[in-house]
Amino acid sequence: MATAPVDGVELRQNEKLVIAASSLGTVFEWYDFYLYGLLATIISAQFFSGVNESTAFIFALAAFAAGFAVRPFGAILFGRIGDLVGRKNTFLVTMGIMGLSTFAVGLLPSYASIGVAAPVTLVLLRLLQGLALGGEYGGAATYVAEHAPDHRRGLYTSFIQTTATLGLFAALIVVISIRSSMGEEAFAAWGWRIPFIVSIVLLAVSMWIRLKLNESPVFRKMKEEGKTSKAPLTEAFARWGNLKIVLIALFGAVAGQAVVWYTGQFYALFFLEKSLRVDGATANIMIAVALAIATPGFVFFGWLSDRIGRKKIILVGCALAALTYFPLFQGLSRAANPALYRAQATAPVTVIAHDAECSVQFDPIGRNKFDRTSCDIAKSFLARSGISYANVAAPAGTVAEVRIGDTAVAGVDPRGLDDATRGAAIKSFQERAKVGLAAAGYPDKADPAAINKPLAILILTILVVYVTMVYGPIAALLVELFPTRIRYTSMSLPYHIGNGWFGGFLPTTAFAMVAATGDIYYGLWYPIVVAALTVVIGLLLLPETFRRKIEE
Repeated sequence: MATAPVDGVELRQNEKLVIAASSLGTVFEWYDFYLYGLLATIISAQFFSGVNESTAFIFALAAFAAGFAVRPFGAILFGRIGDLVGRKNTFLVTMGIMGLSTFAVGLLPSYASIGVAAPVTLVLLRLLQGLALGGEYGGAATYVAEHAPDHRRGLYTSFIQTTATLGLFAALIVVISIRSSMGEEAFAAWGWRIPFIVSIVLLAVSMWIRLKLNESPVFRKMKEEGKTSKAPLTEAFARWGNLKIVLIALFGAVAGQAVVWYTGQFYALFFLEKSLRVDGATANIMIAVALAIATPGFVFFGWLSDRIGRKKIILVGCALAALTYFPLFQGLSRAANPALYRAQATAPVTVIAHDAECSVQFDPIGRNKFDRTSCDIAKSFLARSGISYANVAAPAGTVAEVRIGDTAVAGVDPRGLDDATRGAAIKSFQERAKVGLAAAGYPDKADPAAINKPLAILILTILVVYVTMVYGPIAALLVELFPTRIRYTSMSLPYHIGNGWFGGFLPTTAFAMVAATGDIYYGLWYPIVVAALTVVIGLLLLPETFRRKIEE
């Protein structure tokens, strides 16, 4: 690809090809990666059925997060390769690893077929995907930025920023189409495999597109002049001058961007399905509509950052999220499951029990069935039912009691009971609790006819607009912070620690917080605190970069 144009038309065509090819290939990678997140509820049943339901769902989210856990290591591995041998060949390798790992998930036998080998293999495949994705983003963002004019870098790289959302959107469309055509029962049994299997076609298309690209002109010029780094890891992280910028980028921009992104696009989806009991198809459709409405915001805020700066847009997005998440998610509850919202307001649920009898409703080992104390029996039932509850302390020796408004449901004292008797007593308690909840207006599931879809979609759209504010300018900011010779390595690590750890672990952490407290909104404290810290650190330490040149 020419580094200098014959005329202005040729330059524009070359730039468009770079953006289109880089973006389209990355869309397919994100499609692969996000299929798992969309199908977490089904995957928890397929691969983690050996533990209780609440733990299985959190395990499924943890396996989702496993792919994010290794992204920083992928960033280090492939970032170094990208700075040594070039941008293009590096992201060809990452794409191949990602695509083949995704295809393999579609063929993987379930827990019922091969036992514990199923979840272990699933996690290993997720780790491979995470390593590959750790090397992908930095390469694509750097590649596009190094083709962009100085005054349009935010605009050009914003197209790369759309790829995560477009990949999610593509995955939603495929899942919704297959789900609708075959029905929920068949989809849950085997149809969920189809989106993974057809990804092999997307892999072939993506590889073909990427092979048409040449190396970045900035990297090519640097290589011809013999200025490439001989030890990019040492330069990037062992020298305080650059390491300081890496840390400022992480805590003053990327950490907040990450939690806003994953709250708006993933936690919102899981919250609809798990906490508000909205059926998967309806939740997917509402998220897809919100994404379709808000996605142009990535390009708008990327363009705007070329005019007023990257820093202020990102920090304003983080601040708005921290200030409004609680009212927005409460409004989402009211719109998506009005019966549940009314019941929680008019007949709040409390568990009256001695603290020593109460376990956190998440067991990392998967051995606790939460049936050995009266408190665990009560809380386990409420957690599985998606019921928010408060805790009231009682004296030692008290048998736990569930209060639904003014109605008291006596708990079960399992001490001294054999397995059969204890099981029958627990079943009796659950039936009585269901009757009490139904009488107070608590629904088993959200009624599709009662969902205020316009309001729910409006709230989801606002959440995604926040995502576009923080994510649209982030690639240009990171590219401009670091020198060309170690750019791929330096920008990839803070990006993937932020998005892999702070963002990727958000659904797991937030739902574990909900399980620990019984409050369906309590998990929001995680993104709120991280976003607020980013605002403070960013205001104090993050430099503005939008007028910098990057050819150095």
